[in-house]
Amino acid sequence: MSGVSLAPVWRLNLLLVALCVAADQVIKALVVANMALGSAIELVPFLALLHARNEGIAFSLFSGFDDLALAGLAILVLGFVSWLWAQTAPERRLSHVAFAIIVGGAIGNLVDRVRLGYVVDYVYFHTPVWSFAVFNLADALISVGAGLIILDEFVLARRRAETKIEPSRD
Repeated sequence: MSGVSLAPVWRLNLLLVALCVAADQVIKALVVANMALGSAIELVPFLALLHARNEGIAFSLFSGFDDLALAGLAILVLGFVSWLWAQTAPERRLSHVAFAIIVGGAIGNLVDRVRLGYVVDYVYFHTPVWSFAVFNLADALISVGAGLIILDEFVLARRRAETKIEPSRD
């Protein structure tokens, strides 16, 4: 490790977590305050705001399970992701940003689960013959963060490793 302090990096990452949670909660509050449950606002032919409740976890899996059990499961997963984040090398900046937005998204949904007993969803991609699950900013943050970790792990890390290998001088 170089002599650079990790404290400023962690402060920025934790600020990013807080911003993700705040943005998620503000948007959900606006949806709840301004849209009746089940109502939709078409934005473009394939995208609408649709006020929905997700009583399960991702894509409504485990709907009908006890709210506390789902919250407990979310806390366990959040703890594991946080542990993975803490184990990530400091120079893996993209992964640190990715973990920050994953944790922010997970906390955003956990706040709903504990406070409301369900998660507020509102983004609805669809066509006349197909539709995708309704989701929210927190879900998008978790998905984008996972994609960034995969990118960093399988593409960028390999490139970094290849550039560190020096050609033999035979």
